[in-house]
Amino acid sequence: MTANDVLPYAAVLAICAMSAATQLMRLGGYWLMGHVPITPRMRKMLEALPGSVIVALVLPVVVKTGPTAYFAVGAVIVSMLLRRNEFLAVGIGVAVATLCRIYGL
Repeated sequence: MTANDVLPYAAVLAICAMSAATQLMRLGGYWLMGHVPITPRMRKMLEALPGSVIVALVLPVVVKTGPTAYFAVGAVIVSMLLRRNEFLAVGIGVAVATLCRIYGL
């Protein structure tokens, strides 16, 4: 008897369990925040949260990757400051990263 015979749908069950846990966490967060008074200070903190999450996700990659990532992220920042268009910024970032890779940076 092999491991596949014991539980042939283990991957499907794991994915279903993870999606259920994710949805429970989201619902729990909404429920919990429903009991928290939203003060002006709390509102400012919640508005700043998405930017801090992006920085926490991007910064380690930039530090590890080196000059290519510096140029690409710099181009994205400049594009966002000038145009305020996320799709354009992503396209510019990918193009700059591609050009840096082509020219050996």
